[in-house]
Amino acid sequence: MQFPTRRMRRLRKTPQLRKILQETTLNAEDFIYPLFIKEELEEGAGEHIDTMPGQYRYSLEDAVEEAKRLEKLGLQSVLLFGMPEEKDELGTSAYAADGIVQQTVRRLKAETDLVVITDVCLCQYTTQGHCGIVENGEIINDESLRLLAKIALSHAEAGADIVAPSDMMDGRVEAIRKMLDDGGFQDTLIMSYAAKYASSFYAPFRDAVCSAPSFGDRRTHQMNPANIEEALLEVELDLNEGADIVMIKPAMAYLDVIHRVKEEFRMPTAAYQVSGEYSMLRAGIEAEYLTKDAIYESLLSIKRAGADLIISHFTPDFLEGKLDEDC
Repeated sequence: MQFPTRRMRRLRKTPQLRKILQETTLNAEDFIYPLFIKEELEEGAGEHIDTMPGQYRYSLEDAVEEAKRLEKLGLQSVLLFGMPEEKDELGTSAYAADGIVQQTVRRLKAETDLVVITDVCLCQYTTQGHCGIVENGEIINDESLRLLAKIALSHAEAGADIVAPSDMMDGRVEAIRKMLDDGGFQDTLIMSYAAKYASSFYAPFRDAVCSAPSFGDRRTHQMNPANIEEALLEVELDLNEGADIVMIKPAMAYLDVIHRVKEEFRMPTAAYQVSGEYSMLRAGIEAEYLTKDAIYESLLSIKRAGADLIISHFTPDFLEGKLDEDC
C-alpha cells in the first residue's frame, strides 16, 4: 500500500510531542478575574451566586483576600464590579469617593501588585437598572456621558490602572479620556467594551450584581447579535476616541468577531467569557454531559481566535491547575 509522504499523525503521537508543537497556549497573564463586591456584606459572609455555581458576592475584606490568594497562584489582573447599599436615579454612589469599588481599588493597590481594572457603568447603581440616565422611559445618551466620565475619574483617583466602560453609550470613550486627561490621569488606560452584544448569555450576571433593568431591555445600545461589520465600526470609533484596549463580549458565540477585530486593528484585544457561558459549561459538567476538559477547550478557542486577554470566571480553575491542558 502506498502511504503519503506527509504523515500528520506523527505530530500527535505522544503528549510530549503535542505539547511542544502546540500553536496556542494559555498562561496566567492571559486571564482577568471578575470580582463582585457587595457593600453591605460583612467579612466572612460571602453570598453564593446560585445562577453561577462556585462564584460569590464578596465583602470588601473578603474580595481583597481572594485576590491575594489568587495572586500567589499567578493572577495578574482583576476586574471589579460593585454593588452599592443604596441606589438612586442618577447612580450617585457609582462615583462617590468612598464607594465600594473605590474602596476596593485602594486596598488592592496598597496590598497587591495586581493590575486593577474597574467596570464603568450605571446599571448596578441606579434604581431603574439601565446603563444610562432615563427620562420618560428613554435612555438619554449625551447626558449620561458626564456621569460615566465622573465614575471613571473617581476610579482613577482611587488608583485604578484601567477603567472599562461597559455602557455602550455613543461617545463615552472620548468623554472619559477627556475627563481623565483634564484630571491629570493621562496614564490611566481605557479598556472599552467596544463590541458588546445584546446577548441572552448575560442573564446569570444580572442576577449576580442585581442589575436587571426595571423595564424594557438593552437592545437600543447593545449590539444586534447578527451584525459583524457594525462591530468593526464600533471598535474603530472607540480606538479613534482613545481606547487603549478593546473588548468583545460575549466570547464563545462571537469568536468570528474576535478574529476579525484582531486581524483588522492589531490592537490589544480582550474577550469576556460571560456568566452564561460559565454557567452553561458548569451545568453540563455537573450533569455529566461534558467533562471539565470542555472548560480548557473553550478558553483555548478564545485565545486562538485572537484574544490577548480573557476575562473569565474560570480563572481560579486555571490557576489552581484543575484544567487538563492535553485536550
